[in-house]
Amino acid sequence: MELINKLAEKLDALIEKYEKEKELNAKLNTELSNLKHQLEEKELELQECKENMALKELELEEVVTKIESILGK
Repeated sequence: MELINKLAEKLDALIEKYEKEKELNAKLNTELSNLKHQLEEKELELQECKENMALKELELEEVVTKIESILGK
């Protein structure tokens, strides 16, 4: 009977460990999902910054062209 009790205790410990690992896995999956969402937002912000920078470069080129044409006259 003692052997059965030891096996039952070990089984209970394994079940408890499994439940804790399952809970940790769920938390990590949630955290991963949140991080993926944050990454998507940052990528959108970065794309917007790149587009704004490209527009500013065009504006700067226009200004330089105007200055060169004024100085060239």
